[in-house]
Formats: sequence, structure tokens, C-alpha cells
Amino acid sequence: MMTDIYDISVVDIDGNEMTLEPFCDKVLLIVNVASKCGLTPQYEGLESLYEQTRDLGFEILAFPANDFAGQEPGSDAEIKAFCTSKYNVSFPMFSKIVVTGENKHPLYKFLIEEAPTAVNRAEMEENLRGYNIEPTPEPEVVWNFEKFVVSRSGQVLGRFAPNTPLDDVNLVNTIRVALANG
Repeated sequence: MMTDIYDISVVDIDGNEMTLEPFCDKVLLIVNVASKCGLTPQYEGLESLYEQTRDLGFEILAFPANDFAGQEPGSDAEIKAFCTSKYNVSFPMFSKIVVTGENKHPLYKFLIEEAPTAVNRAEMEENLRGYNIEPTPEPEVVWNFEKFVVSRSGQVLGRFAPNTPLDDVNLVNTIRVALANG
């Protein structure tokens, strides 16, 4: 079944224009990423999760964004080189986009409309304030590495704040249930 998410235009990390249609019938974890963030080591966990689940119809789609404290300043080529050399990333990566504010990419407009609240957001906001950073207002993405789980039919099943570890029981269960509903 086609839904709006698969018609959204994106550009992959190599500059190729496409839609998300090739990912129809897959469970997706869509993540806004950054190379110079305290959460950047999550790439390691993302790659491990991808290696364990990709044969089950699971894809991680990474969208670099420079929206938070300039933590993704590089070009697409620099981002790709960093991710492959430091973290051996093999999941699909896309061209840098905007994920907050009035210029946010249509993909993130869709995701936020479908899931306006992130699990663990209050804790993440508190963490940011500890660094004297005022969090974005809800429903905006709060920081790098926010995670959206999308079903095989394109429905957003869950949204998890950046500080949510990849072994978080709610995140893992959301992915498991989505994979089981094949």
C-alpha cells in the first residue's frame, strides 16, 4: 500500500534524486544524524542494529542535519567519508537536510505531523538545559539522533528522543512488532 511518505523526494548522499518508494514494504528507522555531536557514537549502534535486522526487511535511513549547534558542518562527501571510515556505515545515507523550523524538509514535516511527541523528550530537554542550550519547542525535533520508526505501510509507529539508546525496550519492541507485521 502506497502512502504519502513514499512519494517524498530526497537526495541520497551521492547526489542522486529519488523518492522513498524503494523502501516501501520495509520497516524504517529514520534518524537525523551529525558527525560532531556527543551522540555521534550512536552510529556504531545503528550499524550493529542494521547488520542484525536488514535481512528481516529493516532499513535505517540517515539524514545529516546541521540544525543543532553546527554539529554537521561538512559536505555530503565529507559526511560519507567520515561515516564509512570511522563507523563502517552501510545503511542508506542521504544529503544534508533541514529538520527544524519553517524550512524543514518535507520528510520531517510528514514525520512530525504523524508523531508530534517523542518518547524520552523531557529527559533530553533537561540534558540540553544542563549545557545551557534551550531546546526547540515541541513538536520540533529536539536534537541530533532523534529516531522515527515507520511501518512497512508507511505509518509512523513511534518517535524517540535522541538520548534513547538503541537497546531501549520501547524502541526495540516497536521495531520488533513492526517487523513481525510483515
